[in-house]
Amino acid sequence: SEFKKREYFNQCTNSDELERLMNKKKIRAYIGFDCTASSLHVGSLLQIMCLRLLQKHGHQPIVLLGGGTTRIGDPSGKSKERKFLDEKIIIDNQNKIQVQFEKFLNFKGDNSASILNNKTRFENFNLLSFLRNVGKHISVNYMMAKDSVKNRLETGISFTEFSYQLIQGYDFYWLWKNKN
Repeated sequence: SEFKKREYFNQCTNSDELERLMNKKKIRAYIGFDCTASSLHVGSLLQIMCLRLLQKHGHQPIVLLGGGTTRIGDPSGKSKERKFLDEKIIIDNQNKIQVQFEKFLNFKGDNSASILNNKTRFENFNLLSFLRNVGKHISVNYMMAKDSVKNRLETGISFTEFSYQLIQGYDFYWLWKNKN
């Protein structure tokens, strides 16, 4: 109800059921942040405040640092391909961003926040297994219909950026299976 009062909701599937669930038991929720800069920006503030509000009411926030997805590049909102960042820069950005989250979230206690890095999951990932077990469930037509892809078709989009949504979707699946 506080999310609604603060107008943090734009749309939600089954919001009444979600409210009942959150009033009945503690949940975990995550938001992902790619590490393309050494600092969070004002565009991240709403997401951070949502995690903070969840924690305030006893739920457990998960910050998903995109150590892996940063290496791919999110095509959303970009008219051309992102430049790949050097490994050292990405790690430095992750460390600086983590320190910033420690100012907003509590990482101790019953509902302590946690920070996970998706690079640990993807760095030794088997591509063939991924394509067989994950890729077969997503149609190219569905992926092509995404605004982040449609908007880039005329200027060009690499397979690397096109595949970003598969990796992002797998993050959700992994967190659901392993972190509830």
